[in-house]
Amino acid sequence: MGELTFLLGLQVKQKEYGIFISQDKYVTEILKKFGFTDVKTASTPMETQKLLLKDEDVCACARYQLNLKISHLHAIKRIFRYLKGQPKLGLWHLKDSPFDLVAYTDSDYAGASLDRKSTIGGCQFLRSRLISWQCKK
Repeated sequence: MGELTFLLGLQVKQKEYGIFISQDKYVTEILKKFGFTDVKTASTPMETQKLLLKDEDVCACARYQLNLKISHLHAIKRIFRYLKGQPKLGLWHLKDSPFDLVAYTDSDYAGASLDRKSTIGGCQFLRSRLISWQCKK
């Protein structure tokens, strides 16, 4: 079958000293699809001084909610500009290093104080570095 180079949308580069996992091809495709191939890059994925609010946290005014959705669109565009400036972003796993994968999960059934909805979440660490997280209400 040959050497593994792609797995579930991830690019895998195997070297004698370790493995590098990235999503370079996917990032290139998504930037091209949405017309972000020739944009100015951003140094961080999010603006540090602006907070994003959930729709439930603001008034029910339709005009204000439209503005909120536009602010989320600006945040997505900033993430795309950040990814454009980070073409070789990925994870290195050195050959001699331990594969310490640690996962945490938590659930709170009917625990939200306002609507009594359940919340579940979790995060995964590889060698003390956060590699994935999720939260769902």
